[in-house]
Amino acid sequence: MASGLLSRTLFAHRLLNSPNFFKKPFFSQAAPTYFSNKVVGSVTCRVASSRLGTRPTFTTQAVSTNEPVVSVDWLHANLKEPDVKVLDASWYMPNEQRNPFQEYQVAHIPGTLFFDVDGISDRTTNLPHMLPSEEAFAAAVSSLGIENKDGVVVYDGKGIFSAARVWWMFRVFGHDRVWVLDGGLPRWRASGYDVESSASGDAILKASAASEAIEKVYQGQTVAPITYQTKFQPRLVWTLDQVWKNVEETTYQHIDARSKARFDGVAPEPRKGIRSGHVPGSKCIPFTQMLDGSQTLLSNEELKKKFDQEGISLDKPIVTSCGTGVTACILALGLHRLGKTDVPVYDGSWTEWGGHPDAPVSTSEA
Repeated sequence: MASGLLSRTLFAHRLLNSPNFFKKPFFSQAAPTYFSNKVVGSVTCRVASSRLGTRPTFTTQAVSTNEPVVSVDWLHANLKEPDVKVLDASWYMPNEQRNPFQEYQVAHIPGTLFFDVDGISDRTTNLPHMLPSEEAFAAAVSSLGIENKDGVVVYDGKGIFSAARVWWMFRVFGHDRVWVLDGGLPRWRASGYDVESSASGDAILKASAASEAIEKVYQGQTVAPITYQTKFQPRLVWTLDQVWKNVEETTYQHIDARSKARFDGVAPEPRKGIRSGHVPGSKCIPFTQMLDGSQTLLSNEELKKKFDQEGISLDKPIVTSCGTGVTACILALGLHRLGKTDVPVYDGSWTEWGGHPDAPVSTSEA
């Protein structure tokens, strides 16, 4: 807990006090630098420019909330619409040793805000990036300048990974107009669209304000103004007690998004002190099976086949889990595409269950 608080404090401190933020070319350039890939013959060249270039002339397209993703082409066409807010929600496993905020500064979709998955979380638990309270989420999102009327597009640096977690978070708090960018930043760049090489001062201040707002809420301090209103949807999030009850009653089909080796208990968990294995009665569909080689969401037909192969019925209720509640949301994303829009995610997931000394654990499919 102490180390997590320290890292969050250092995060906010670095945002405002690092000398790198105030040296060229960060703020002093006349306009942000963008990079795009141009193909000349058989050679791909990285070309810099100081503006986005020509936008298509067609107007904002209507997007159904029944479809959980939008294409990079759609986002490129609608990037400057005032009611479209884009969030870089990149997050990586600790053993990857990648800094998502630093990577955001190096390259992000123009105009994007940074959403700190670890920072916008519950500060009353030692479990990683657990869902914050309604008040804390509203304070953080208000600080980012997002309003209830906005359409929110979330992406990450892997394709579809942590963005699905933030998509789920917004839905838990009653925001239906939220989508994941299909293929994320890699797909955006592969399509030749521009990326911004530095964040504006306003974007950095908003990221810092969101972090500070979370801290204040959990310290009992007043945060103002709160411009974003939440409407909690308890049907979309499960607790340990609900999973425990389901082990006994098996009302919901429980799908685990971790790798098969971790599910079977033959590979160690990446976090210390967590037992290996799975929740009794659950089935394993690794989150990677929801995606194709370019890290975009599979078609309806391909997704249904994956669930059919594991004996999962779309006519019965489903709950998903994973290691820390991130990749479980990718399963929920795939199920949403298939019309299952009411799938809860077990927020604490295996880190909570496997770390609980009394929780029953299975180590084989039997």
